[in-house]
Amino acid sequence: MKNGLKSPKYKPVDYEQLHAITEAKKLQSANILLKIKKLEHASQINKEQMLLKRHHQVWWKEHKRLHENRQKLESEIQTFFDEENECFFDLWDLRYKLTKGLDTFQANTVQPVWQLREDLRYRLLEMQTNCKNVEYQFNPDAVLEEVEFVKKQQKAVLEKLHLERIALEKELEEFTDEVLACTSEERTTLVLEIPSQLLDLECPYPDLKASVLTEFYKLADDYCLKLQETDQDLKAIASSFQWSKEDLWIFQVVTGQYPSDMQGRRMLYLDMLQKLLPHKSRQSLVAHEKSWDHYHFTRNQLRVLMFNWVQARKAFLVKAVMTLTEACAAYETEMMVANNRRKQQEICANLKEKVLLWRAQQEESARLEAAIAARRKEEEDEKEKFRKEKELLQRAEDKEKVKKYWAEKRCKWQELEAKDLLRLAEFKKLMAEQIIKDKERVQFRQKLLEKRLMEKKAAILKEAQEEEERKKRLDALRQQVAIVAEFDPARMMADTVASKARMGIGTEEEFILQKPLFVLHTFNAEQIISDTRVRVELALREAGLHSTVYAQELLPKIPPPKLPRRDMASTIFKI
Repeated sequence: MKNGLKSPKYKPVDYEQLHAITEAKKLQSANILLKIKKLEHASQINKEQMLLKRHHQVWWKEHKRLHENRQKLESEIQTFFDEENECFFDLWDLRYKLTKGLDTFQANTVQPVWQLREDLRYRLLEMQTNCKNVEYQFNPDAVLEEVEFVKKQQKAVLEKLHLERIALEKELEEFTDEVLACTSEERTTLVLEIPSQLLDLECPYPDLKASVLTEFYKLADDYCLKLQETDQDLKAIASSFQWSKEDLWIFQVVTGQYPSDMQGRRMLYLDMLQKLLPHKSRQSLVAHEKSWDHYHFTRNQLRVLMFNWVQARKAFLVKAVMTLTEACAAYETEMMVANNRRKQQEICANLKEKVLLWRAQQEESARLEAAIAARRKEEEDEKEKFRKEKELLQRAEDKEKVKKYWAEKRCKWQELEAKDLLRLAEFKKLMAEQIIKDKERVQFRQKLLEKRLMEKKAAILKEAQEEEERKKRLDALRQQVAIVAEFDPARMMADTVASKARMGIGTEEEFILQKPLFVLHTFNAEQIISDTRVRVELALREAGLHSTVYAQELLPKIPPPKLPRRDMASTIFKI
């Protein structure tokens, strides 16, 4: 009996307590998950607020810069008008007409709206003041008609202004296209135009002047080819833009607001573009950004070419003037001194060598410029490639972190599953032993029950025998003391004294001191204990769990023995 049924080594499992502990752990984990979600939401909101703060700083700087530019332009225009020249009279007349038209527009459109606003405020104040006056009458239909009339008038004016704005925008776009179309042709004509200084110079050697002009034409042709290639690249890039003009304008304005030396510039203007252009995906924005950078780089290359052309033209003119001046001086010296003709020929040969050397230098310079441009483009491509590789590496690192995290979680789950399986095996073993003990206990109690039934049957038989013997003795005694009464049917059918007393006939009604004042309709102890909620609460109280979170969540979920009627359900706490 050391490890028998009543041994302290084996304790019964309290499944209700285990269930309460499990529910408490689940509730705790749910609270932790909710806190994590709240922290993530707060972090996202904080990040958006930081971005908005940086956007606000950039917007404020841009607003300040635009305001200063506007004031500068207005002051220049005012200074321009204050000069009071005769050629500015037409501009003054136009300015006067525009100002007068603006005043007329305000009087016809803005003033009625303000007047209606003041009238409505006055009527509202008057209605609030005379709301308790019975004689006061207010006609809302007239006010509504007046408001609708002003609305229609303003709508017509706005539609007219919208049409005028569209017409002006189309006219400006056509004018801009004409100007841009003329600039490429004018640029080519300007490059191929021979300077007047070179044409006006006199040279006694026609072949020298012809060679100088030929070199100029070659230099101009080289730059013209480069400019044409650059213009074609610009047109090809511009034609590849699939966006609308409004989206392109928004992209240019937003990217121009953020300075190039600003930290996190690309992240900021991409965030702003996603907010202003929600119909464009991030991939489309990045692709357009690359095209725009290429277009901007090509435009800068065009400006560099024009600047180099101006510098090369100036240098060529200086060298050509010096060469022709030297040729003239040499020719005059030859005419003045006939004996020095050989020297003059050497000078001409030297000058010709200088021209050829200068030509070689120009070709080398052009080749170096092309190599520099190609190298810059290659550097831009390398930077873009490095950025893409960096993004791929970052994504690979994130994937490795996620795999490592899930591997750790899987190991933890396997450990927990092994522990649970071990505990389950122990529980099954205990339950098997308990089943064997229960079977032995049932057999023992069944034997006890059969023994008790046999004893009870024997007792019943004994009682029956004793009852028969007692009846026999009573019958014998009854026969000994029997009374012979006379035949009286009336007395036999009448009420007895005891029945009359019980019915209160012939007796005075006594005052019952312990009689309750009211009839009570309530529950007895058996009905109260039969309620499942009371039994569960008593069990939790005995286990010391009635004040836990598990008990607070479990008790409201237990249904009553009899469900309440639908018309008796209260909805006051559901509002």
